[in-house]
Amino acid sequence: MKPVTVEVLAHAPTAYYHCLHCEFVWHGVGVGQSVHREQLESSLPEDMQAEYRELITGIRRLVDKYCGRVVVKVVDAASLEGIWKALKYGARRLPVFIIDGRDKVVGLRWDEVEAALGRRLAGAPT
Repeated sequence: MKPVTVEVLAHAPTAYYHCLHCEFVWHGVGVGQSVHREQLESSLPEDMQAEYRELITGIRRLVDKYCGRVVVKVVDAASLEGIWKALKYGARRLPVFIIDGRDKVVGLRWDEVEAALGRRLAGAPT
């Protein structure tokens, strides 16, 4: 059976990188990792970072539980793709889980996400 696709629209931490040559040099002199870590830590306010950590922890649980039957893609809501998908699915609050392009669960409602996944995996219509 084809795996169920779960797209998650959320605010995600962002780090900017240089070209591969510059990144190689920065990494070689030992400053690349610290710069990127600082960018990720400061790219979202603390409350949004906490929500993102909870989101990632929940996603890891789903991936472990469904072991290859679920594919998860996190889309940064501030990206062009994220804006497009928010418009397409009528997402007004984040995070939003889109299960197989059909079911939509708003917020960190893991029981609803798992119920939608269960229906999709069972092949039942929604």
